[in-house]
Amino acid sequence: MNIDISDEGKGKVEDLREVLSTVSEMVPNLLRELRGVLYSKDAAESMADAVGTFYRKLVEAGIPREDAMEMTRGYMINLRDLVRGKGITLGDRRPEKGEAS
Repeated sequence: MNIDISDEGKGKVEDLREVLSTVSEMVPNLLRELRGVLYSKDAAESMADAVGTFYRKLVEAGIPREDAMEMTRGYMINLRDLVRGKGITLGDRRPEKGEAS
């Protein structure tokens, strides 16, 4: 099967090919860099400091330790939970009928 594409169509195909090539090179690198930032020693130390401060401030404010611990657990958001749909939608997906938006 041979499809005849106009010159304008060929230009659009080439443009798309360039974009996809660039994306296929850039996305893996961006993901590796993001993982490095999120899961680095510095990131872990910063998160531990933030979580410790959050818990300590709750207790200092008179929140019972058990409640402060529960609130602190909620404060520590796992990136995988975000990506799996608990806060971030990947792409321009619209909710289906009957699904919460």
